Amino acid sequence: GKSFISGGRSSVRSALFMAALVAIRHNPVLKAFRDRLVAAGKPKIVAVTATMRKLLTILNAMIRDQKPWQPA
Repeated sequence: GKSFISGGRSSVRSALFMAALVAIRHNPVLKAFRDRLVAAGKPKIVAVTATMRKLLTILNAMIRDQKPWQPA
């Protein structure tokens, strides 16, 4: 059947989901990442979930290093 996102804190997960959707539309790095996954045959929701995880990793690194976003 269909898979779904579960686990963790639902409030954080829903906020991260919306942030990922906005990032896919407006951030060229994350848009390219999501488009690459979809082109490889991943379902769209799986690609969005992977983008959520990537966004969270980027945000954690920004907080850790105390540096602003730098597209690399």
